[in-house]
Amino acid sequence: MKFSIERAALLKAVSQAQSVVERRNTIPILANILLDAEGDTIRFRATDLDIEVIDRAPAKVDRAGGATVSAQLFHEIVRKLPDGALVAVEEDGAKGRVSIAAGRSRFELATLPKDDFPAMASEDFAATFTCPAPTLRRLFDKSRFAISTEETRYYLNGVYLHVAESDDGRVLRAVATDGHRLARVDAALPEGAEELPGVIVPRKAVVEIRKLLDDDEADITVSVSETKIRFATESAEAGTGITLTSKVIDGTFPDYARVIPAANPRKLEVDAAEFARAVDRVATVSSERSRAVKLSLDEDRLVLSVNAPDSGAAEEELAVAYADEKLEIGFNAKYLQEIAQQVDRENAVFMFNNAGDPTLMREGDDPTAIYVVMPMRV
Repeated sequence: MKFSIERAALLKAVSQAQSVVERRNTIPILANILLDAEGDTIRFRATDLDIEVIDRAPAKVDRAGGATVSAQLFHEIVRKLPDGALVAVEEDGAKGRVSIAAGRSRFELATLPKDDFPAMASEDFAATFTCPAPTLRRLFDKSRFAISTEETRYYLNGVYLHVAESDDGRVLRAVATDGHRLARVDAALPEGAEELPGVIVPRKAVVEIRKLLDDDEADITVSVSETKIRFATESAEAGTGITLTSKVIDGTFPDYARVIPAANPRKLEVDAAEFARAVDRVATVSSERSRAVKLSLDEDRLVLSVNAPDSGAAEEELAVAYADEKLEIGFNAKYLQEIAQQVDRENAVFMFNNAGDPTLMREGDDPTAIYVVMPMRV
């Protein structure tokens, strides 16, 4: 294997691929990245056995072939090379080494046999559809904050992506919950997604997928089976894009519809950004263990307060739109902030029942994104 490639193109591809590699591995080859040169393209493949990333970049290939090198070391070397450098990479099979040269810099890395590098088994996907990157980005960005980190409830450790019925017909829906808060986000159902099986996309895969979605012009091809989900940039078909394949969580997502309040009568409308900042300010004095904030509601008036006997107290008043009975209710400050930060529109609308029942929040009059948060005793 021998090729030369621009440093910027190499760094972009290696950065994307190596990000799935775990720093600590009991299987040595999983710490490596597979370089595969053929035609005028280099493929960079990395995996942790649950997620596989394949990135591609154009290069001048003098000799086809492949080798595996330490993903972390290779990435660090490329990152530290000067901008605009032309990087020459060559494998010496006899020595079991790969050399990397740019200008007057030269490095050698040990290799492991490329035939030992694991490949994710191919799959017959039940549904394949194309979706604009901004649509997928919205689905994942607005739901992932609610993913559970509790390993014993593994079926909550991801985003549940599925087809659902709404008042406007069938939609592509993302749901995440940790039992204390819930996010439900809808998007128009893409053509071809009708037979999509409901799958739970793991947290790590959501983080990696998110990196593919920064280009607003990109169309992402999504393929889903009962056990795997694949995301590919359209240019992957032309040999220059990224393909990410992940196993999905083997479990049943709970019936989330049961915890979404249907008839909370008390309505509070508040400037979302102002509310998030106020919560942050008063929570400064709360103890880290509970971080409880009390909301005291009266006519067109909201008082946020914290009383932490071991550290102090804080209070802030906001002008709001509220015309119902007085209400005092407490919440975890972090949960309130994270939900308020999801709001793209100016106002957040909270719907309450009483101090012990779940509270519903939506973004203005937009029904496609709703959030539920459980109250705390204060």
